[in-house]
Amino acid sequence: MRPVPGEPRLTVGVAALTWLLSWIAAYVLSLAVLAGTGYLGEPATKYPSWMTPVIVSALWVPVLVGVRMVSARFGTARVRDDFGLRFRRVDLLGIPLGVACQLVLIELIYWPLRAGFPDAFARDDVEAPARDLFDRSPGFWRVVIVVIVVIGAPLVEELLYRGLILRSLDGRINDVLALVISAAWFGVAHLQGVQLPGLFAFGLVLGFCAQRTGRLGMGVLAHASFNATTVAMLLGVTGVR
Repeated sequence: MRPVPGEPRLTVGVAALTWLLSWIAAYVLSLAVLAGTGYLGEPATKYPSWMTPVIVSALWVPVLVGVRMVSARFGTARVRDDFGLRFRRVDLLGIPLGVACQLVLIELIYWPLRAGFPDAFARDDVEAPARDLFDRSPGFWRVVIVVIVVIGAPLVEELLYRGLILRSLDGRINDVLALVISAAWFGVAHLQGVQLPGLFAFGLVLGFCAQRTGRLGMGVLAHASFNATTVAMLLGVTGVR
């Protein structure tokens, strides 16, 4: 995903600073929401169903504002063009790719880890954050969570990690190194140690899609279908465990 003539060049410093400030703002907003609703200091299992969408909004708004400001200050003020948020028919290949990553790639990554470290990488521990999220979101709120996970998260995370961070690295360092750094950044930022190997591997796939196509469309669809497969597995639709 190297810059082409006339395309704005986003520096690594701008990308890193935008990520950091967005993270800090998201953290402060989340704390403010919890304090304002009286749940500050309470375990997540005690949060009401409506809390998750509110917290997610607090996390995503700073990211979207940051991306928009970078586009306006250093780009063309057109987020779609500056970060490659475009779709073509061939990007539909991302749907089976995402499913395959969830059902095959993740299993291949964790199979040796579970064999060598069964207590640290047990399947239940890997699935626990997502399963807990759905368990405490009944009825209508479960539908909201599905929309957040399958639609919202892929769009926001691809804009940030492949549109901003990877695009700032491409053209400045070796493509492979840029891919590895962006995937590691993506994995570590989730703050889920047991999920880090899978997130890193999937980040490599998403970054490769962005580098090969020069846009985010295929990665967004792969990310969406990856998350949708996770949801189906958790809800027992596929019968896969």
